[in-house]
Amino acid sequence: MLQKRRPSVGLALGGGGARGLAHIGVLRVLEREQIPIDYMSGTSMGGILAALFASGFDSQQLEQEAEKMDEVSFILKLIDFDLPERGLLKGGNISEYLAGRIGSDVRFDDLPIKLGLTAVDIRTAAEVTLSSGRVVPAVQATMALPGMVDPVEIENHLLVDGGVLNNVPADVVRKMGAELVIAVDVSPDVHDPDLWENMKIPEYSKHKWRTSTITIAALTESRLQKARPEILIRPQPSLTITTITGFAHAETIIAAGISAAEAVLPDLKKELQPRLRLGRG
Repeated sequence: MLQKRRPSVGLALGGGGARGLAHIGVLRVLEREQIPIDYMSGTSMGGILAALFASGFDSQQLEQEAEKMDEVSFILKLIDFDLPERGLLKGGNISEYLAGRIGSDVRFDDLPIKLGLTAVDIRTAAEVTLSSGRVVPAVQATMALPGMVDPVEIENHLLVDGGVLNNVPADVVRKMGAELVIAVDVSPDVHDPDLWENMKIPEYSKHKWRTSTITIAALTESRLQKARPEILIRPQPSLTITTITGFAHAETIIAAGISAAEAVLPDLKKELQPRLRLGRG
């Protein structure tokens, strides 16, 4: 039968390293406005924060975690000084950190918010959505930046960072059942010449980094056009705040997320208005 009800809401959080801390600001606004979230998806940093939020962390607790990420003691706990063959950061150390926050045996079915995390199988070049089984290995997989973090073996897949193919997985929450999709893209504007000038990296790696960033940006735009999220939020922290070295600016990055979320609130509230939909009688 037809009845009035609000649309189910899906929130997709994109990858972006330190810039991904802007997601915390977005979540703070959604909490403040009491906007419900029924489904979440995430990639890389967005995947970490989506998993923490879906498991019960609120935005204030996430901000406290963000503040730790710039501490030397925090980084030292994650680095593998034996230098594994496939990454600088040891999977076991990351797993221990995540298990202490989420719980080592927590499964996707245990979460109060339905969650899907994206990763890429580097054996088959296929995107993989992780939404069943234990949560911690899935988070490890979605954040396994090639060359930095060990790939993760899950059910015969060798998985790395989902941002390789789907950096803002809006389509994932749509497939999960969301009728209203909010996508948050924290990528820098690759068309801004100042972006390249602000990158303090060795000259020999600049061109490789540029081409990789441009490729991911183009792929992200294409994926978003196909997913057609009803609400697209694009926080814009300063271009001087980089993916890896920006964790010292957590407060500023979170503020950018707050500002961007507040800018779309009028449109979001319109989309949330109850309307006639098929319901169970």
